[in-house]
Amino acid sequence: MEELDGEPTVTLIPGVNSKKKQMCFDWGPGEMLVCETSFNKKEKSETVPGCPFIYIIRKDIDVYSQILRKLFNESHGIFVGLQRIEEELTGKSRKAQLPCFLSLQDAPCSCCMSFHFCRLVRVSKNYRSVIRACMEEMHQAAIAAKDPASGRQFSSQVSILSAMELIWNLCEILFIEVAPAGPLLLHLLDWVRLHVCEVDSLLADVLGSENPSKHESFWNLVTILVLQGRLDEARQMLSKEADVSPTSAGMCRILGDLMRTMPVLSPGNTQTLTELELKWQHWHEECERHLQDGTFASSPHLESLCKIMLGDEAALLEQKELLNNWYHFLVTRLLYSHPTVKPIDLHFYAQSSLDLFLGGESSPEPLDNILMAAFEFDIHQVIKECSIALSNWWFVAHLTDLLDHCKLLQSHNLYFGSNMREFLLLEYASGLFAHHRPSCLSSDCCSLWQLGVDYFDYCPELGRVSLELHIERIPLSTEQKALKVLRICEQRQMTEQVRSICKILAMKAVRNNRLGSALSWSIRAKDAAFATLVSDRFLRDYCERGCFSDLDLIDNLGPAMMLSDRLTFLGKYREFHRFYGEKRFFDAASLLLSLMTSQIAPRCFWVTLLTDALPLLEQKQVIFTTEQTYELMRCLEDLASGRPVRGEPGAQRLQEDIENTKLEMLRLALARNLARAIIKEGSLEGS
Repeated sequence: MEELDGEPTVTLIPGVNSKKKQMCFDWGPGEMLVCETSFNKKEKSETVPGCPFIYIIRKDIDVYSQILRKLFNESHGIFVGLQRIEEELTGKSRKAQLPCFLSLQDAPCSCCMSFHFCRLVRVSKNYRSVIRACMEEMHQAAIAAKDPASGRQFSSQVSILSAMELIWNLCEILFIEVAPAGPLLLHLLDWVRLHVCEVDSLLADVLGSENPSKHESFWNLVTILVLQGRLDEARQMLSKEADVSPTSAGMCRILGDLMRTMPVLSPGNTQTLTELELKWQHWHEECERHLQDGTFASSPHLESLCKIMLGDEAALLEQKELLNNWYHFLVTRLLYSHPTVKPIDLHFYAQSSLDLFLGGESSPEPLDNILMAAFEFDIHQVIKECSIALSNWWFVAHLTDLLDHCKLLQSHNLYFGSNMREFLLLEYASGLFAHHRPSCLSSDCCSLWQLGVDYFDYCPELGRVSLELHIERIPLSTEQKALKVLRICEQRQMTEQVRSICKILAMKAVRNNRLGSALSWSIRAKDAAFATLVSDRFLRDYCERGCFSDLDLIDNLGPAMMLSDRLTFLGKYREFHRFYGEKRFFDAASLLLSLMTSQIAPRCFWVTLLTDALPLLEQKQVIFTTEQTYELMRCLEDLASGRPVRGEPGAQRLQEDIENTKLEMLRLALARNLARAIIKEGSLEGS
C-alpha cells in the first residue's frame, strides 16, 4: 500500500527471478502468499509446478507495533461507546435521553439534533486525542531509538499518524460540525494552527532571548503569526520592535492598528455576513491606501506583512518556506482575500491554491488528493483515497462508522449486499483476527481478535457469519484462551462453534490423559458419542487401578449423566460404590441389579459387576432376595454362554482361566445366597 508521504512501499522477495519463472500469489487472511513456480509449456492441459521455497508477505504489520496496539485498544472503547449511544437514541431510552422527543414516533426538534451532533463531535475529538497521544508516544520512541533503522521506522509512523489526525480533523470540520460560512474559516484557522505547531516552539525561543527583536528568527516568527491569523500575538511582537527601534515605531503602530481593527466573524458575534463584508472591504481599502502611500516603504518586513494582509498572492507565495504546504496557503489566502467564503466554493479555492503552490514543479501526493476530496465534500472519495494510501483499515473503518452515524453515508450501498460502513468494519475486524504471534498467543496484550469480536457484532448484515468463520480459525493454544473463545460463542448462542471448541478441548484432554477435563468438555459440548468414549476410558482405568479418578466430577454429574447410556452407567456405578461405602447394602444391591438387568451396563463390564456382588453375597445378613438372586444367576449364565471361544495361547489363556475361576466362585456364592434367602423367606412365611 502507498504511504502518505511518498512512493509505494517496495517489498523485496529474496530468490524470485521474474524474468525466468512465473510468479503466483494467493491472498489469505491478513497476508499474501508468494511462491516461485515453473510450468510445463509443452502440455497446456497439465502443469508441473516447482516450488524451491515459499515466501510470506505480511500485510497490516502495524498491529505488531506495541504503540499502535494502544491505538487499536483505546479506539475500540470509543467505537463501542458510540454504538451504544446510537442504541440509546433509537431504543426506548431515547425519550429519557432527549427530553424534546414527545414520543418514539416523533421527529427530534432542532435542539435535540444539535445535542446529538455535539455528542458526535465529542466522539470525533476523542478519536483524535487517541491518535495524537499515540503519535506523541511514537515520537518519543523515535528519539529514544538505539539504531537508525528503528528511528526511521518510528519517524515514518509519526508522519502517518500526523497525516491521519490532519485528515480526521478536516473531515470533522467539514462533515460533522457542519459549520456555517463565517465560522468555517475560524475552524480552518484552528485546523492549520493545530497542525503547524512549530511556531509555538519558535515563539518560546524568540521570547526567551535577551533581545527578541534582534533574534535572527524574529521576522520569520512575526510573519508566521500573521500567516496563521494570530494577529494579537503578532502585534505584541511588533510592540517589542517599536520599543527598541524609534525609526520603525510609527510604522509598527500603524500596522498594529490595522491588525487590531481587522473585522472577523466570531461564533458569538451577531453581525450578518453582509455587515462583515462591508466592514472588511473598508478595512481592506485602508490597508491598500497605506501600502500605496508608501507608509511601510522604509521597512521591507512591514511592507511584506501588509501585502500578506491584503491577500497578495505573490507576497504569499514568497513565504512558501514558512507556509510549508498548500493547505496552509489556502487558509491564509481565504483569511485575507475571501473571509466569508461559502462551503460550496471551497473546492475552487482549494484547487487553485494547490496549483499555485506547487507551480507545476511537482505532482500532488496521496495526502493532497485526500485533502482535496474533503474540500470538494466528496466523502466517498476521501474514504477511497485513504483506503489506498494508508497501511491498515483502522482509519477508514472508524471514520466511516462515525460519518455513517451522522447520516452521511446512508445512500451508498455496495453491490454485494452490504454498505460501505459494514464492508470496512468487516475488513478491519478480519485483520484483527488474522494476526496471531506464536510467541505470545496466550497473552492478553496480543489478543486483538477479542477487539474484532465487537466490530463483527455491530455489522448487522454479514457480521454474524464472518464472526463464525473467523472464530473457528483461532488457535486454542491454552485452556484460558479457549475459555475466552467459548464464552464469546456462548454469549452469542453460536451452538456449532461451542460444540466444536468443546470437542477440540476434550480431544486434547484425552490425549493428555486428563479424563475428568475431557468428560467435562464433552458434557459441555453435549456430545453423546464422545461422552461415551470418555466414560469407557474411566471404566477401563477403574478396572486397571481399582479406583476412580476425578471423583468430584463423577459425583456431581447431576442431569448431565443422561447425555449417554454409558455416562449414566458411570454415574450410577459410582453411586453404587458410595452406597457400599456408607454400608447401605440393600440400596447398593438393588442398584447393582438394576444396572445389569436394564442393559445399561456394557456387557464387557458384567464380570466386574458380578464380582462387586460377591461381598454382598457373603454378608452375614441376607442382602439379595430369592428373586434378585435368580436374576443374578440368569445374568451370569447369559455372560458365560455368550463368551467367545479364544484359541490363543499364553496370556489370553491365563486370563480365561482367571475369568473361569471368578465364574465358579460366583456360582457357588449365588447358590449359597439362594439357599439362605429361601430359608429366610420360608421362615418369614411360616411365622
